[in-house]
Amino acid sequence: MLSAVGVAGVAATAGCLGGLGTDGGGDAPEAVALTGGEQCDACGMVIDQHPGPAGQLFYADHSPEGHDNPARFCSAWETFSYALDREDDGWNRAGGYLTDYSTVEYDLFDDGGQTFISAHLDADAFAPMDDLVYVVGTDVNGSMGPDFVPFSDDGDAEAFADAHDGAVYERADISRDLIARR
Repeated sequence: MLSAVGVAGVAATAGCLGGLGTDGGGDAPEAVALTGGEQCDACGMVIDQHPGPAGQLFYADHSPEGHDNPARFCSAWETFSYALDREDDGWNRAGGYLTDYSTVEYDLFDDGGQTFISAHLDADAFAPMDDLVYVVGTDVNGSMGPDFVPFSDDGDAEAFADAHDGAVYERADISRDLIARR
């Protein structure tokens, strides 16, 4: 959960995170818009036809099956799951981005008795995934049901968590176990 350790704690643990951090030094590629009918590299859904956070991952010496970088995702949890799997395969991540709900005017809407959060897929809606905190366990859904809702501002994340019965996690605390419990 969000701790008083803050930025120093994230920086101190970043080297322990392997492929989830930006490997290989140098500048990371810039985020791209996901507005052109791209399919999710985890589930195959068309990203711009679904609500919620989206993600993209760039790899130094590899690319996703069937297209050039970045790997693209219709949910935050799928982005992390893919990143962990590629880390296990020895891939070095050159950059990773998720929707930053601190920088967009998001909407919450009801569909079939469930609450969803809007998608924001322009390049400027994305922020480096290692610079975000995540609200987990809320009553708010993305494209694949309950998701991690990313924020660059801790206060925004805390307010969202309080309003939607969730908890705030640092990027370093996102694990396979947390993904499974989402």
